[in-house]
Amino acid sequence: MTVPIDHQQKKPIVLKEGKFIRLLTRFGWEYVERNNCSGIVIILAMTDEKKVILTEQYRIPVGRKVIEFPAGLVNDLNFKRQESLKTAAQREFLEETGYWAKKMIKMIDGPVSGGFTSDIVTLFKAEGIIRKHKGGGDHTELITVHEIPLEKVDAWLIKKRKKGCLVDPKIYTGLYFLKKYNEKY
Repeated sequence: MTVPIDHQQKKPIVLKEGKFIRLLTRFGWEYVERNNCSGIVIILAMTDEKKVILTEQYRIPVGRKVIEFPAGLVNDLNFKRQESLKTAAQREFLEETGYWAKKMIKMIDGPVSGGFTSDIVTLFKAEGIIRKHKGGGDHTELITVHEIPLEKVDAWLIKKRKKGCLVDPKIYTGLYFLKKYNEKY
């Protein structure tokens, strides 16, 4: 479907809406937007033993397992509740990995894909992490938690790719921050 460009258009036009996302157009540009949350958080964490915390889970859209940092949606449990980014980062980190962080520090935020989605992701660095349970996600998720020594993580990621896993490119941004600020752990 071709939508004519209207440069006077103030609001996006909804082309299709599903349970969790909607397809929009504005100024002739088509993109997706989540309708079940107010943001996305990614948590960068390392244990006192300098082990990076990563997750692995099967992702239906790409049909493969993906290696990622722990992450999740803000306000996805009750969109009207207005959960803060930091609170969501704490909740998702505990839910996915079983770790609790004494402190969550906002590092950076930006678009996931400025040409495809309106999603903005916020990276947090978890400090003072304590293991509370084994993690694995909620009842809808099957997450494997990995603790990889920082000095071995690059080689480990190569091995996972050779075994058929996809590696989220945001991992390399997160590793940059973890390596750069390693002395703070």
